[in-house]
Amino acid sequence: MSSSKLLINAAPYENRIALVENNTLIEYHLERPAETGLIGNIYLGRVVRVLPGMQAAFVDIGLERTGFLFAGDIIINRNTRQLQIDSESYPCDDEDPILSEAAVQPQPQQHPPIDKLLKERQEILVQIAKEPIGSKGARLTCQITLPGRNLVFMPQTDHIGISRKITDEENRQNLWDKIDTLRPEGAGFIVRTVAENADSNEIEADMEFLLILWDEIKARTAKGRAPELIHKDLDMTLRAVRDLFSDDVQEFITDSKTVYNKLLSFVQSFAPHLEKGIHYYENKTPLFDAYSIEVDINRVLNKKVWLRSGGYIIIEPTEALTVIDVNTGRFVGKNDHAETIFKTNMEAVKEIAYQLRLRNIGGIIIVDFIDMDNGDHREELYTVFQEAMLSDKSKVNILKLSEFGLVQMTRKRSSETLTRRMCDPCPYCEGDGIIKSRRTLCYEIFRKISRNATNLGGKGITIKVHPEVADMLLEEEADHIEKLEEQTGKRFTIIPIADKHIQWYDIIWNQ
Repeated sequence: MSSSKLLINAAPYENRIALVENNTLIEYHLERPAETGLIGNIYLGRVVRVLPGMQAAFVDIGLERTGFLFAGDIIINRNTRQLQIDSESYPCDDEDPILSEAAVQPQPQQHPPIDKLLKERQEILVQIAKEPIGSKGARLTCQITLPGRNLVFMPQTDHIGISRKITDEENRQNLWDKIDTLRPEGAGFIVRTVAENADSNEIEADMEFLLILWDEIKARTAKGRAPELIHKDLDMTLRAVRDLFSDDVQEFITDSKTVYNKLLSFVQSFAPHLEKGIHYYENKTPLFDAYSIEVDINRVLNKKVWLRSGGYIIIEPTEALTVIDVNTGRFVGKNDHAETIFKTNMEAVKEIAYQLRLRNIGGIIIVDFIDMDNGDHREELYTVFQEAMLSDKSKVNILKLSEFGLVQMTRKRSSETLTRRMCDPCPYCEGDGIIKSRRTLCYEIFRKISRNATNLGGKGITIKVHPEVADMLLEEEADHIEKLEEQTGKRFTIIPIADKHIQWYDIIWNQ
């Protein structure tokens, strides 16, 4: 049986949550006051621009960038600000508190054109389904979902859904009957996995809270003026209790007395049986050091991940997708080359599944496994990959290996990866990963001088460059400097400037 713990390291400037299973970091989340998360927030927005060609609209919700809303997500009752939803578009057996990405894809064949649904300056109620990522604004949905601990309330649908992870058919039917008996007419609910063993009182209390919350949201919406924040989701520490503190987690440990008291107050109201699992950490050794979390966090930022066998994987994020390359590295096997490749790929599969969840990598992912000719090996690899991704809470779709040994997959992305959250692009290469070589810069300078030598007068040229480029000009490229001086009839003076970018240079024509 696995031993799982939730650890919260809280500070005024940052809260960090680690889900640890058998002393291994499984999930890592961080929240900073300067970069507050937005997923789940509900806004009264104003339509800024309608795009018939994309069947979408830009909506001002008061953030730096406008949000993006697909037509397939909306059917509007124009007499009110409330949006009516086609209930069949919601994946009602999904326990995800926020609408799944598949459900907010445009579906023009099922919905009227966007310009029949929305007009500029119209006010609408929207929820953030995906945070702003890079230069993209927030992904919005009008299909409002309000998550509780046991239930997810869908106020604009008339549907009951049961989490896919509740597999016992009798239990599923009992839960369905229980919700159908308790819910008001026309109210939609999803039963979350954690509710599998919940009693009727817990479920009824959760439902009552969510219904009251929705009434408050409607009242604020009626009085609001767009763009305005109508409802802010729980902070990360309380979301952890709601979404992560399941029956599989034995302890919830925090090193902050303030957070400890807040957690106790929260669970006493909504999940009293969890109170005994919440503990305050008082040891002198920092909490994350005691569980070796800091070391694991630093490894998350590395592109190369070593496998136990001596092989390794390389994780390369790009603007459009993430590429993962599998290599045998130092692993040479014993006798059979095909078996060596198969073992490396099989080990890589489990590590890739782990890294995707830990790093929160989403969107399109391409995995380049080492080529395998054996059909049985290819089929087994695909099966094991699917099994390894079952523990991932995000929605995943994996295609079979292509002829080139590539696996194409998608993983639901709702927020930025840990790398994006914790790192900035390199000030030298601005995220490209490359800069011009010193020799390339030298020859670029030579060409500029040759091009302008006949047009500009003077007897000398001063070349200001980075010290590393200056060294190359004065040593390895000294012969070319001498020939260029003869060609132009000018004397060159090379001055190293230490506080400049290595690609910076300045050519001054002396009179």
